Amino acid sequence: MRKIGLIGGLGPESTLYYYKAIISAFAAAGAGYNYPEIFIHSLSLGPVMRWANAGKWGRVAELLQAGVQALHRAGAQFAAIASNTPHLAFKRVSTSSPLPLISIVQVTVERAVAMGLKRPGLLGTRLTMGSQLYQESFAPRGMEVAVPPPQDQEVIQKRLDTEIELGIFKDSTRDELLNIVSRMKRKQGIDSVILGCTELPLILGRDELGLPFLNTSAIHVAAIVDYCRS
Repeated sequence: MRKIGLIGGLGPESTLYYYKAIISAFAAAGAGYNYPEIFIHSLSLGPVMRWANAGKWGRVAELLQAGVQALHRAGAQFAAIASNTPHLAFKRVSTSSPLPLISIVQVTVERAVAMGLKRPGLLGTRLTMGSQLYQESFAPRGMEVAVPPPQDQEVIQKRLDTEIELGIFKDSTRDELLNIVSRMKRKQGIDSVILGCTELPLILGRDELGLPFLNTSAIHVAAIVDYCRS
């Protein structure tokens, strides 16, 4: 098995999910006590988001690159960033990475293609929804990614900042998010939902409203496990 490296902390709740999900995948496959070696470099979310919100993606890349270097020194043989938004700096990080990196966006694209999707809706942080992160990867595969209107993007960001990133999960917030999805289905014709923030599956954990929900965290974990075993 290849030794796994994770850039975590972005935020902590999703990092916990990644670790538990990787271990659970090996347990479900009958690995017994033969779990993979996992190295986690947990970054401080504050500096990453400060530079990201300022549009200083070069500085974000530097923080991520330092994390990848630390994982390499620790003995990891490949790595993944356990968060969506930092993938806005993925290309910069991957060009200087001493390790193979698994992109959450690319593995989600492959899953969407396999499912035959055409017009997924994207929920995520304001930065992710306001960027072309998913659009640039989905468009060449014949898929158009829709995002909520600005006022709904603000609601999603507020709930992430004040609740979900802090491990607070309210039924009222879940209903609010589903109402946004319902409007996107009705007004924008989406045929699926990309949960493009690794914390969102913690509150939207299943398919809803007759739409498949693409849990990017779970898709990413599956790719990490496959690469580890290969």
